[in-house]
Amino acid sequence: MRFTAIGLLLLTAAVLFHGSAALPSFGDPTSPASSHVSPRYIEHGKAETGATNIVTAVLADYRGYDTLGETVVIFAAGLGCLLIVGGGAAWRQRRGGR
Repeated sequence: MRFTAIGLLLLTAAVLFHGSAALPSFGDPTSPASSHVSPRYIEHGKAETGATNIVTAVLADYRGYDTLGETVVIFAAGLGCLLIVGGGAAWRQRRGGR
């Protein structure tokens, strides 16, 4: 069982490494995100959203649902941590110390 897990781990690592080799380098001005998406946001951001700050326009208007989803995930993770760390002792006390 242990060799199977190690083999799967190595296979997954090899696939991820091979896939990451095809990514553009960080900050590459010829990458698809820099050559198609960014100019559109910069040129039309103020007219389409009304926001004077481009970061606000992207986060609040263009990617609003994505930002909301990230906020919900962070809230759920924090709530889960609080329940794991602090909620267990109070629950055991109410149940009679089991």
